[in-house]
Amino acid sequence: MVTYVGSRVLQAIWVLWAAFTVSFVVLYLLPADAVSMAADGAGPGTPVDKAAIAELQARYGLDKPLWQQYLDALGNAVTGDLGHSLTTGDPVTADLAKALPATLGLAGLALLFAALGGTALAFAATYTRRPWLRNTLLALPPLGVAVPTFWTGLILLQLFSFRLHLFPAFGGTGLRGTLLPALTLALPIGAVIAQVLAAGLESTWRQPFAEVALAKGASRWWVQRRHIARLAAVPTFTIAGVLVGTMLAGSVVVESVFARAGVGRLTQTAVLNQDIPVVQGIVLLTALIFVTVNLAVDLLYPLLDPRITGRAGGGRVAEPEPEETGEVIVHG
Repeated sequence: MVTYVGSRVLQAIWVLWAAFTVSFVVLYLLPADAVSMAADGAGPGTPVDKAAIAELQARYGLDKPLWQQYLDALGNAVTGDLGHSLTTGDPVTADLAKALPATLGLAGLALLFAALGGTALAFAATYTRRPWLRNTLLALPPLGVAVPTFWTGLILLQLFSFRLHLFPAFGGTGLRGTLLPALTLALPIGAVIAQVLAAGLESTWRQPFAEVALAKGASRWWVQRRHIARLAAVPTFTIAGVLVGTMLAGSVVVESVFARAGVGRLTQTAVLNQDIPVVQGIVLLTALIFVTVNLAVDLLYPLLDPRITGRAGGGRVAEPEPEETGEVIVHG
């Protein structure tokens, strides 16, 4: 287990370093440096003081060789210093700290809705024995994935804000102001959860041990809850990283549609203002969240299937439990 955890932690550190390096190369090997790009974006006819630009380049260390800029930036990032915004002059970490709580609240509520809705839909679709109902329920997740996020947000705004006046339209705070954005963000994520989990449940139901359990008198619901769900949950946990990426990308659209402050709005503003230090800070923050979620998922794998630890560590494979081998213990 120690070897398994150690390998996953080292892998997470490598991913963070790779994300920082790639973002640095992409952003700082552009035709001009960040200060010059910000000055060029001031608009035609705007006077630009070359001495002031040179002074800013020296202040931000942009007059140094690229390799030295990289080492300085990497060393500062390790200590938590992501530089200063070219637009506001504030530390990037301070801007992220202001924007992150709103986005985390939105993402947390959206993930709760997506997990509950997607799991309930997948369980209902695979539990029922009526083909027409199963096919109808299984047709809903592809529809949820295909519908654009901004369209869902506009429809919810039109119905619940402008017509029924139940929720604030723009800039809402608290639980009441977060419900509509969370539902908008949860729809595509819940649809993916339902698709993957339903496929895993259907595949596991076709295993011989499920038929043996039913033949021994166990109820269909008990078999699905006790044996089927545990094995079918592994592929769903596997896509957690993809879901986090989808959620962070969707937050940009959702926070723009509902005029909410957060990391999404900060990203939009930083890109429009060509504020490269803030953009790189957001990239590193996204990578950190992605790595943290995937590391947590990797550490949960052994709880679902103890054999994963043995395969990862190269040691002896743990003995599978009865439901993994087809031996089903029926209680009562």
